[in-house]
Amino acid sequence: MKKSALELRDVTKVFQKGRENVRAVDTVNLIVEEGELVTFLGPSGCGKTTTLRMVAGFELPSSGSITVKGQDITNTPVNKREIGFVFQNYALFPHMSVYNNVAYGLKARGEKESEIRPKVISALQLVGLENTENRYPSQLSGGEQQRVALARVIVMEPTLLLMDEPLSNLDAKLRLHMRTEIRKLQKKLGITCLYVTHDQSEALTMADRIVVMNKGKVEQIGTPFEIYSNPQSLFVADFIGQANIISLEVATIGEDTLTSLIPGGGSYTARALHPDTYQNGAELYQVGKSASLIIRPESILVEDPNTEAGRFPAEVQSSIFVGSHIEYELLLQNKVMVKASVPFATGMQIFAEGASVSLCFDPSNAAFLPS
Repeated sequence: MKKSALELRDVTKVFQKGRENVRAVDTVNLIVEEGELVTFLGPSGCGKTTTLRMVAGFELPSSGSITVKGQDITNTPVNKREIGFVFQNYALFPHMSVYNNVAYGLKARGEKESEIRPKVISALQLVGLENTENRYPSQLSGGEQQRVALARVIVMEPTLLLMDEPLSNLDAKLRLHMRTEIRKLQKKLGITCLYVTHDQSEALTMADRIVVMNKGKVEQIGTPFEIYSNPQSLFVADFIGQANIISLEVATIGEDTLTSLIPGGGSYTARALHPDTYQNGAELYQVGKSASLIIRPESILVEDPNTEAGRFPAEVQSSIFVGSHIEYELLLQNKVMVKASVPFATGMQIFAEGASVSLCFDPSNAAFLPS
């Protein structure tokens, strides 16, 4: 059983803006295991960077506690925490060589040159920057500067590695490459890592678990698969990937399913999710009231109109061929617009704008949430 590397208990941060108190982070609870990469994901201003800065010691919590390997570090100074931080802007010293940038922390710690050199060379090899120790930051590409920033942290052998949007200044192709490299390195070193991003694809491809935040609160914590396939709130469903959210009237309630009325006639049955965040004594679903059906574009089949049970009649609003698939915008009879992404196959029927169609929503990939 893996040990807990980090624990946040009811961590809250309140900032004073004028006469108002603003809760930037609101009662965050999280346990991170050793060797785990946990991503904080959410829109700008949701509290993810503030949470990271409290773990690093740059901000002190207004309440709650932060524990690293069983030791309470809530009020411990930054330089006593043994935590490495990779910033968004790299923060390299422009007047220092690559070697001196990476060696800076070791020298500040009072280590001897005979001990420092092999550590620096080893760290540069780990990040793929052999034989660059005499170059300067201005002579490096953005990706290389990012690797130097990473080596500077790794060489200190931190207990915890914190990364705040480290790839946001790189172009799209280099971002894809660097996130793969960072993940490989993190696994190789077995280092525990907290990684902040607003890029959902970055979070889905890199993380062992994702913490989705919104307005200072944690909306959901789970593996990328759990977050994508079983969102626990409408915010998470809408924020992670593309999702169609369709409000439908509840006809019957099963143990783990709901049956709703289809606009235009008929009924449809799918899983009913029961999020903890909604448990406040009230009923989550009620017959005659609305519930929100969550269905991903890739889980919708677009076919000729028919009267088969469980099909949603719709009209094609746009049809775009993008090579690997057809992107449709479709209007249901309750005037809700949905998007479908249908894989292209030679000889398949492609429906034009204005065509009447029938939509099949795969029940295994659809779910209801409380509206």
